[in-house]
Amino acid sequence: MEQKTAYQVLDLKKLIKFYPDRISREMLAETPEMRVALMCLEPGQELAPHKAPMRLLMYTVEGSGVFTVGGREMEADGQTAILCEPMVEHGFKASKGQRLVVLAVVVAAE
Repeated sequence: MEQKTAYQVLDLKKLIKFYPDRISREMLAETPEMRVALMCLEPGQELAPHKAPMRLLMYTVEGSGVFTVGGREMEADGQTAILCEPMVEHGFKASKGQRLVVLAVVVAAE
């Protein structure tokens, strides 16, 4: 019987990868309470604005981009965190000439 550990260490430097024709999306953790995804975008790539019924934290690991939250656009660069309530439209795109790496943490809305 496999034993689960109480924690997991993720070395993001080793998990970052880019594709020229699409966003790299890697699910790092998925439980009923939380999902964690790493998304890597080449310059100009975009995750189109959309809505979801969960709370969301978007953390810019590296690079810079334009984030759309609730119809408002804002620039964000490395080590910026954006919190988003359920059913608020959100998305992001890598700035021209810049790669963008985003760690997204999604939790239930309660």
